[in-house]
Amino acid sequence: MVKSIAILGLSLSSLLVSGVACADWQVNNDQSKVSFVSIKSNSIAEVHHFKNVSGSLAEDGSFSVDIDLSSVETMIPIRNERMTKLLFETAKFPTATITANLSTQLKALKPGQHVFKGISAELDFHGAKKEITLDVIANLSSQGDISVSSMSPIIINGADFAVIDGIMQLQKLAGLPSIATAVPVSFSLTMNKLK
Repeated sequence: MVKSIAILGLSLSSLLVSGVACADWQVNNDQSKVSFVSIKSNSIAEVHHFKNVSGSLAEDGSFSVDIDLSSVETMIPIRNERMTKLLFETAKFPTATITANLSTQLKALKPGQHVFKGISAELDFHGAKKEITLDVIANLSSQGDISVSSMSPIIINGADFAVIDGIMQLQKLAGLPSIATAVPVSFSLTMNKLK
């Protein structure tokens, strides 16, 4: 991202045309989605999502997204409640947070579609932090808004975040022979440019 206005060889007009100069963005919850797939009984897959996602992108490339784990939506109220209490333990760990530095990607971003591979990020979930790698498709609109979507799902392994016990409790309560302990997670985020 452009950290200082005075960059050699660039005029003020070229900075303004880029659409990302001197800007901050905020995640638009209504136009964003983080979803995951659970697999039970070895072959039954179901898609779930979180209703509340917030976050920001600063002009220096600092990026952070908070997922409100109590907003999980599985379309079954008792399952929502059990996941919130037993799996996510939201009383202790209310959010999952992804952070990254996207300064390099912001410098390359011009209106239109861009593919960025191998972005390093950190996932802070259930009291543990883990480095993850993201491949994304990003779009910059003519109004300066940015949309970012995963090109491929991120596989989250329950063992990395000490949630296996919670999964086993859910399995027992639901009377299931199995629940997968690794899940694919996908996201689509719209970030509105702040005026």
